[in-house]
Amino acid sequence: MIQPVQHGPVRVWSLPTGPLQENAVLVAGAQGEGFLFDPGDDADRILALVRVAGVTVRGILLTHAHFDHIGAVQPVREALRVPVYLHPADLPIYRMGAASAGRWNLPFIQPDAPDHEITQNQTFAAGDLTLTARELPGHAPGHVVFLAGTDSGDGMVVAGDTLFQGGIGRTDLPGGSHPELMAGITRELLTLPDATAVYSGHGGATTIGAERRGNPFLR
Repeated sequence: MIQPVQHGPVRVWSLPTGPLQENAVLVAGAQGEGFLFDPGDDADRILALVRVAGVTVRGILLTHAHFDHIGAVQPVREALRVPVYLHPADLPIYRMGAASAGRWNLPFIQPDAPDHEITQNQTFAAGDLTLTARELPGHAPGHVVFLAGTDSGDGMVVAGDTLFQGGIGRTDLPGGSHPELMAGITRELLTLPDATAVYSGHGGATTIGAERRGNPFLR
């Protein structure tokens, strides 16, 4: 069983899934309600995590729509009976999920259309948990990140494929833009307190301060 990391009242579980080891992230407040981010693959393992963690999931929030982040969306949404949220600028990528996975000869379940759009500064509430979406394109046109508790000094951000431990998201995919990504990281992430935890789409967790000091792409 993956143990959660505590950030004030917020608990976070991160589960690597699929051949690309994409991190599905589960976030919940003290009252046991929360959201699931980027269920990329291994639906059975994701659902087992939700069950054992005892979290009531109120929705699936997608940082972006690359196939390795949405491969388990359909079975998970059906099992949990929850809506799916995606920024509209990533809809074309979402619809191409099966074709993109096919280029890697990977099996893929094309999900039905998202239920709702995500917009800048939109808030998502589940029990005592509140998250805020911030647009951060560059890796994908509709990429967003989600912040919780960043004003209290022990906050966290679900960063998707924008900022990694020692790296940044690639920008050579369709719709990518290195200047946009760097501007977004500076605007939306580097303005956060150093202690803010960063949960990326691949690899281990880090903090804003650690990346500000040591990430070679941010110098």
